[in-house]
Amino acid sequence: MKAFVLDRYGKKSSLRLGEMPAPELRDDEVLVQVHAAGVNPLDSKIKSGEFKLVLPYRLPLILGHDVAGVVVRVGPRVRQFKPGDEVYARPDDFRIGAFAEFIAIKETSLATKPKTLTMEEAASIPLVGLTAWQALIEKADLKQGQKVFIQAGSGGVGAFAIQLAKHLGAFVATTTSTANVDWVKRLGADVVIDYKQDDFENILHDYDVVLNSQDSATLAKSLSVLKPGGKLISISGPPDPAFGEAIGAPWLVKSVMRLLSLGIRRKAERRNVSYSFLFMKANGGQLRAIGALVDAGAIRPVVDQIFPFEATQKAMDYVESGRAKGKVVVKM
Repeated sequence: MKAFVLDRYGKKSSLRLGEMPAPELRDDEVLVQVHAAGVNPLDSKIKSGEFKLVLPYRLPLILGHDVAGVVVRVGPRVRQFKPGDEVYARPDDFRIGAFAEFIAIKETSLATKPKTLTMEEAASIPLVGLTAWQALIEKADLKQGQKVFIQAGSGGVGAFAIQLAKHLGAFVATTTSTANVDWVKRLGADVVIDYKQDDFENILHDYDVVLNSQDSATLAKSLSVLKPGGKLISISGPPDPAFGEAIGAPWLVKSVMRLLSLGIRRKAERRNVSYSFLFMKANGGQLRAIGALVDAGAIRPVVDQIFPFEATQKAMDYVESGRAKGKVVVKM
């Protein structure tokens, strides 16, 4: 099958279009013909080697963490899906590979594609949707009337998280650049801070939750936004000991994670707030719930650009430029 392949790690490494064997189908997996694939900053971080400690992939590797397509074959233990079903998913770690003609996905990580969406729109949702769901609902337990600060409101995760938080009844603040202020307001944000003009830590106070997706300096400043008992959840690191335990990391890796997050955990403790790191997991059940919200009109996908499959590397370059509003998608 045709696929875009990573041969070696490096910030300047490029994906190579080549022929790869079709994925072997395990008993609990579904073989999906890819119609569209989302492109995420996570793909770039894995390509550059940033996640080698947490996700030690063997090369050559097919990247791609978002997929929408059609079922072509199912394993003998699969009960929920059949050939011809239109589906979408965020494949499990170590089973990624959406930048290809076919991908094998665990039944429990797969969901029926929202009926109201095109394949390209559906492919834009899984990673950002699950990240927002697991941050705001699972970790934060966000309630109606609470205040949440979602950084980078025009990004893929930010654009989805704003809509989910508003659906939950929360008061939402976010940051974006001057050109995107009005656009982010239309997503539902109550307070939009132009980071080129103002510093959020001088404006926001007494928030219940912060969803951090930026650098370490922004992470530290986010502590001042929270009220006592508040929750700082980061999807950009540093990983904490709880994450190391959750993935069953070796003792040495867990020790490194403990050291990496020691500073922010101590600062959080002094302010009587909590810090946690989130690395989103594949979850078909949550994707079904997200799909229901999409079909009901509560949340809409935000797609910036759609690239042809042959231009997958150009799509990666565009994501790495930081200019995308919402998601970038590759169409087969």
